Amino acid sequence: MTPDTATQTRQREIATEHLLFKLMEYVEARHAGLLDFMEQSLDHLGDPATDDTKDDEAVRQIARGLIVGARKQGVH
Repeated sequence: MTPDTATQTRQREIATEHLLFKLMEYVEARHAGLLDFMEQSLDHLGDPATDDTKDDEAVRQIARGLIVGARKQGVH
């Protein structure tokens, strides 16, 4: 059975998020300050949509959540 587009998108998002978290944890453990740098960049992050679904703050909130998660998880 071939997964539909929504399923493939979800699976890709899960895999990408996992790899991103691990990369963030790895780099932060070796070069403290990455997460602070990323957090400071969020004012420039926005939703590229051009219709009613555009929500810059929702995109920033997701990014904040990823940073918070990486801080909590960390490499100890």
